[in-house]
Amino acid sequence: MSNYNPSKLSKVKRGSKRASYDKATVFNILDSHFICHVPYVFDETPITIPMAYARSGETIYLHGATGNRMLQSIADLKKMSLTITHLDGLVLARSAFHHSVNYRSVVVFGTPRIVTEEEEKRNAFEMLLEQMAKGRSKEVRPTNEKELKITKVLALDITEASAKVRTGPPVDDEDDYNLELWAGVVPIKHWYEKEVADPNLVFDLAIPPSVKKLTKNDQ
Repeated sequence: MSNYNPSKLSKVKRGSKRASYDKATVFNILDSHFICHVPYVFDETPITIPMAYARSGETIYLHGATGNRMLQSIADLKKMSLTITHLDGLVLARSAFHHSVNYRSVVVFGTPRIVTEEEEKRNAFEMLLEQMAKGRSKEVRPTNEKELKITKVLALDITEASAKVRTGPPVDDEDDYNLELWAGVVPIKHWYEKEVADPNLVFDLAIPPSVKKLTKNDQ
C-alpha cells in the first residue's frame, strides 16, 4: 500500500489541498530532518519536547535516559503522535492577513513500545547517528553495555501519517493585486558551516567522511 488511509485523527481539514497521505512524500520529509516534536501530558499539563529521531521502514525511534518522564508517560499509550517541520520560505503578501510561510510538515500517528531486545536497541542507536550524519556510526566507538542500560529507546510503529506542503507565491485578494505594494517569497535555505574540531582532540586527524559530506557546501 503506497498511501496511508486517513482517519479523523490524521485527515487534514484546514488547507486540505496541501495535504498528502502518500508514503513516499511522508518518508522524504522524515528523512530530510532529524528533529521532531513530541507531545505528552505531565501533571495534567500538555508539554511538547524537541527530540532527535531516526526512521527505519515504518518505525520511528526516539531515545532518552531511563528515567525520562516523557518516554515513561507515553510508553503505555495505545497511540501517540509526533511532528516534523521544514521551513522553506517567508511568504510576504500585500496584506497582513495573507502573509504565510512555505513549508513541508508531517504528523505521524502510531503505537509506541519500549525496545527491550538488545540488537534492535543497538541498531536504533546506529540509526539515530545515521539520521544525523550519514556514515557517522562507522566512525565512532560503539555503544557499550553501561550506555545501553542507562538509555531507554522508544519505537513508534507508524499506523497513520499526513504530510502538508505549501509552495509558491502569496495568494492575495483579487483587488489587492492592483496595490502599489511589494509582495513575494524570501526562500530559506539550511546548510552546515565549516566544522570546528574539539579542542581536546589528542591526535592530528583528518576530517571524517560523514563530516565532509555535511560541510561540503562550506569548504
